[in-house]
Amino acid sequence: MAPWPSADPENAPAARTVPSAAAICTVPWGTTGQCLAALVRLRSADALSPAHTAAARLLGTAGGAAVGSAAGIAGARHGLEDLGAAWCEASGAARAALAERRFGPVAQWSDVGPYRLLTALSPEAAHDPAVRRLLAPAHRELARTAEVFLDCAGQAGRTAAELGIHRQTLYYRLSRVEQLTGLDLDEGEDRLLLHMVLKSSRL
Repeated sequence: MAPWPSADPENAPAARTVPSAAAICTVPWGTTGQCLAALVRLRSADALSPAHTAAARLLGTAGGAAVGSAAGIAGARHGLEDLGAAWCEASGAARAALAERRFGPVAQWSDVGPYRLLTALSPEAAHDPAVRRLLAPAHRELARTAEVFLDCAGQAGRTAAELGIHRQTLYYRLSRVEQLTGLDLDEGEDRLLLHMVLKSSRL
């Protein structure tokens, strides 16, 4: 679960208070924050419901601190040798849930789609030089327009409807996006780069 309000182990819930939890500890999250990690026993690798129950309990335990928090669930593992991979999956799923509320508040690694790739990228990936100017606070509306346009597979009508704007306004904004980035939205690789950077910038 991330973020967690305290690095003090005394403030973490005891494993015995969380259903199916074998261990619970705080772990660094980002450069300054903390998260809570739980190791959950499963009866079957195909049934992750105990992990969902534990995640929901932990979010509830945090009370008001859980507002703006999310939990991620890794795929099932046998033994502890894959604990590192499980941690990467769980933390990646939590990051995806924090970036895209449609995944959460509890996100399962297998359900986060392209975020499985995006969360594996280094944080510097979101600072691609071509898109840097577009990500400035002054261009937040243009960045959102570009992301919705790409989410809508480049369909102008759907994009304009989603944003609640006139098509001519959309075309003007997309032209500004191209000017700011130097990217050509008619080119597939340019669209892919822009889409990836826009998504990863919120992780």
